[in-house]
Amino acid sequence: MEEHRRNSPLSVKVGVITLSDSKYQDFLQGKTDTDLSGQLLKDSLSEVHQVVDYKIIPDDPPELISTLEAMKGKGAEVIITTGGTGIGSRDKTIETLKPLFGKKLDGFGEIFRYESYKELGAGAILSRAMAGVYDSTLIFALPGSPNAVKLGLKIIQPELGHLVRHIKE
Repeated sequence: MEEHRRNSPLSVKVGVITLSDSKYQDFLQGKTDTDLSGQLLKDSLSEVHQVVDYKIIPDDPPELISTLEAMKGKGAEVIITTGGTGIGSRDKTIETLKPLFGKKLDGFGEIFRYESYKELGAGAILSRAMAGVYDSTLIFALPGSPNAVKLGLKIIQPELGHLVRHIKE
C-alpha cells in the first residue's frame, strides 16, 4: 500500500457539487456565503488539489447528471457532492448516483457511518454517504452538514491520489 501511495499523483482534479434547494435559491438571489459545506470542500481540497469546478444546484436528478457530465468534461477525476443524501422526499442524490456507478466503494460508506456512530451514536444510521466510480471518475456523496463534510474529508483526502491512480490502471 505504501509503495502505491508513493507512486500516486500528489494532486488531482476535483469537482464540488452542493445539492440543496435552499442554497440554490440563496445563490440565485446573490447570497454566496450560505453554502458552508461546499465552501469547506472547495477551500480544503484546493490546498493540495486543483478544483476545476464548483456548483450549487437544486435537489434535481437531471441537473445532477448534467453537472457531473460537465465536470467530467472539464477533466474532473474526482467529484464530491454534499447534500441530498438524507431520507427526505427531496433527497435524491443516492438514487441518482447509484445506477451510474460501474463499481461501488462500499468501504467509504461503512467507515463514514462507523466514524459518525462514534461521534453521534445510533443517529449515524441516517447517513447514506457513499462512493463509486462512474466511467473513470470517482464520486463521493457526502451529507450536507459541515461536520459531515469535515469527517468525509478526513477519510477521503489522504487517499485521493492513490484512488485516482487505481482508477487509471
